[in-house]
Amino acid sequence: MQYRTLGRTGIKVSPYCLGAMMFGGMGNPDHEDAIRIIHRALDAGINFIDTADRYSAGESEEIVGKALKGRRDSIVLATKFHGPMGDDPNMQGNSRRWIIRAVEGSLRRLGTDYIDLYQVHRPSPDTDIEETLSALTDLMRAGKIRAIGSSTFPVSEIVEAQWVAERRGLARFRTEQPPYSILDRGIERDMLPTCLRYGMGVMVWSPLSKGMLTGKYRKGQPMPDSLRAKFMPRQMSDERSLEVVEQLLPLAGEAGLSLTHMAMAFVMAHPGVTSAILGPRTMQHLDDLLAGAEVRLGEDLLDRIDRIVPPGVDVGLNEANYIPPALVTAELRRRPVSERAAA
Repeated sequence: MQYRTLGRTGIKVSPYCLGAMMFGGMGNPDHEDAIRIIHRALDAGINFIDTADRYSAGESEEIVGKALKGRRDSIVLATKFHGPMGDDPNMQGNSRRWIIRAVEGSLRRLGTDYIDLYQVHRPSPDTDIEETLSALTDLMRAGKIRAIGSSTFPVSEIVEAQWVAERRGLARFRTEQPPYSILDRGIERDMLPTCLRYGMGVMVWSPLSKGMLTGKYRKGQPMPDSLRAKFMPRQMSDERSLEVVEQLLPLAGEAGLSLTHMAMAFVMAHPGVTSAILGPRTMQHLDDLLAGAEVRLGEDLLDRIDRIVPPGVDVGLNEANYIPPALVTAELRRRPVSERAAA
């Protein structure tokens, strides 16, 4: 395994990061099986694990904690906060009040006294970024976290966070975790250049575009019986994405690769990407992904992919992307009627 430096933290991580979202009730509820999958990944040389308090309401963190007993110090452990963890409206978000409480919950579930990378899972428009960075800085000084990062932040908010950290003498985000795949190339336009400029490590999620790039979902064929098809039918039946998949499959075949391995190698080819997050639910999923770890794509193949999906273009319907509140709530993008009349 050729390890890479996570941004400018000095921390060495594997090119593949084991994502633990599918461990627990929302994916694989068998703790012992999930632990075996984690151990298989560690034995293969992966030293980087990413989870979140929100995944299966904390169950994912509990599974990861069990799996890391006796191996914690050799693992770079990342988790996230932001999503609701109860009915109380203050048990969520990016406020100091919640961050201080959330980190204690994660430390307890993970069975550790420190977190290597603590990430803000999504922005909070109602919370000043200085409030968030100040709380995270105090946790770093207390030794409870080693580095901080963001996940699925707009570029403008990443830049603002960098400026606030510099001006206020606070810890700054060292990583960003955005979606990126052959079908979701929008971050090439601005996000990846910005992260490179600020020396931020980038851990990309959904490199297989939620499974669209596995080859299981085909145009004109019945939808497979899968969790993705059940919970994201609109995304998994998107005609535009399926048409691109039909063009990519023969390309992978000519190169002697599976579509999965070509897709994973594609995201790792970008110089701004540190690690790609794997999200296996079963041992078979993990073994298939690990089998392509050494695949490298030549310039000609990358050029042909560019002709199918141009750089910087999003084809897929990645419905987990961050959506600014004004795009969801009409009242936030419209003046009151009285002001419109005056204008």
